[in-house]
Amino acid sequence: MVAQRDLSEAEVDRVFHALATSTRRDILRRTIEREQSVSALASEYDMSFAAVQKHVSVLEAADLIVKRAEGRERLVRANPEMIARARALLARYEELWRSRIARLDDLLAEAPADRPTTEDSTRTPTGEGD
Repeated sequence: MVAQRDLSEAEVDRVFHALATSTRRDILRRTIEREQSVSALASEYDMSFAAVQKHVSVLEAADLIVKRAEGRERLVRANPEMIARARALLARYEELWRSRIARLDDLLAEAPADRPTTEDSTRTPTGEGD
């Protein structure tokens, strides 16, 4: 098993930027399913070939996909290693927020005896106000 290293801040920025648009997320999904040519990908979208090529370039810069030449075609496939590293990063963020929420729940569950309840705070010092 290959040890995963943490993503650098620049890599994290590139990954989140690459995943920020639905077209790029869809391209990634399609290339996870199977390797495809850039021209085949472009035929799936209502935009120019050049626009799709730019989306592919952003995904490639983030290392989420790998592009290779086969004759005159450029074939694109997802990079499972980088996807796994991005997933691990998101799992760490999720754990961080879950632990923060758990601590908040613990704090809210502690009801100090000297803290007035809502009902107590609506009464006057003489007990009136009911």
